[in-house]
Amino acid sequence: MCDQTFLAINFGPCDKCQKTKPLMNIYIKSEPINYCALCVELMATEGLQESETLASLKNESETLKSKLEEERAKLHDVELHQVADRVEALGQFVMKTRRTLKGHGNKVLCMDWCKDKRRIVSSSQDGKVIVWDAFTTNKEHAVTMPCTWVMACAYAPSGCAVACGGLDNKCSVYPLTFDKNENMASKKKSVAMHTNYLSACSFTNSDMQILTASGDGTCALWDVESGQLLQSFHGHAADVLSLDLAPSETGNTFVSGGCDKKAMVWDLRSGQCIQSFETHESDINSVRYYPSGDAFASGSDDATCRLYDLRADREVAIYSKESIIFGASSVDFSLSGRLLFAGYNDYTINVWDVLKGTRVSILFGHENRVSTLRVSPDGTAFCSGSWDHTLRIWA
Repeated sequence: MCDQTFLAINFGPCDKCQKTKPLMNIYIKSEPINYCALCVELMATEGLQESETLASLKNESETLKSKLEEERAKLHDVELHQVADRVEALGQFVMKTRRTLKGHGNKVLCMDWCKDKRRIVSSSQDGKVIVWDAFTTNKEHAVTMPCTWVMACAYAPSGCAVACGGLDNKCSVYPLTFDKNENMASKKKSVAMHTNYLSACSFTNSDMQILTASGDGTCALWDVESGQLLQSFHGHAADVLSLDLAPSETGNTFVSGGCDKKAMVWDLRSGQCIQSFETHESDINSVRYYPSGDAFASGSDDATCRLYDLRADREVAIYSKESIIFGASSVDFSLSGRLLFAGYNDYTINVWDVLKGTRVSILFGHENRVSTLRVSPDGTAFCSGSWDHTLRIWA
């Protein structure tokens, strides 16, 4: 989201010409180098053949892209909503706020459920990370970070630790204990280090590895115990704002979305981008896998949510209405995959029928923009966080 984007320009000696200039942080075979803009352009032309120019190569790449689009279009024989016409429409359903969690002193920016389906971790602009009991609304743990704008938090699969980070450019892991009086900050372990703010983090299927996304345009996989970088993922041309791991049955992939309007699917083992989608017209704030792992949804500042089918390698649905003019900040699927919940900057949560593409409900309650939204692991409820400083449990 544009008002959560922080630009960091580094000045210093260029690694090639040694002149002190604004530097571009680029990677060659995963090795970071700092070149000025002129040296980057010169490097791009070094490998050209005699008859080649940058313009001719750009034209060639555009031609190849259009040929790929033509081949992809040949496989596009039917629209999702046409197939869905045979499916029975959803009946009326009522969802209400069942719990309100109050305690943050500023905008709630991120939240995550524990696998026990009961506990929630949330992070805020006030610099605090709070672990809640969603049944009783009690606060079980709280830790104050060394910076404000804690934009990312995640619960470990075991429920024994939480990870968080933000403007400190780090991802820190805090172990949780039953001793409420224990100082969590003293047990902090700094795991990941980016060159710009941390925008999202998620544990893999174990407590031993964590995946991070950053405003430096990269994602990275880290070993929690040693803090070692296991794999880095370069391909976004701007800040990466969100990521989501594929359901464990479907393999070692994850999807990321960012300010370059791209959603990219990555192979965790090779570090390569295996699919890329660029149909949004503005920043992608949120991405979430379909429960089967065969598709994913995205929410964007262009006021739309979109569904991408990985097997068809294309966008298959757009969830929008003319009356919706504010950006979608967060999306998540119901456990069955039939519903898509989306939080918006106009303080509302829209519920979409994934198959038919229609809005089936609109939920009111928050008094400022909805910044984060997650369905509980058992699918019986979902939690939303907002700039109104509260979290709400809906069911």
